[in-house]
Amino acid sequence: MMEKIKTPTLYMVGEKDFNVPAVGGEQMYQALKSMDVPTEFIIYPNQHHGISVPSYQKDRYTRYIDWFAKYIGMPKLKEKLPEKK
Repeated sequence: MMEKIKTPTLYMVGEKDFNVPAVGGEQMYQALKSMDVPTEFIIYPNQHHGISVPSYQKDRYTRYIDWFAKYIGMPKLKEKLPEKK
């Protein structure tokens, strides 16, 4: 069944996450890489299920945005943001 997976996949895990252990994501990452499916695997050191270090949070959101921009494109805003006063 694994051979049917073609969707680019991004794994971001906390090193100390007991709810969703990093080893599961790492195994999927290795399997997808072996099938040439675009995939990345990021481990945030000393983090549990919720990423709490601000620089890691920023990194995570930046990676989300870059990943979506690369694989699905970024939608255009339908309205303008208010100008600063």
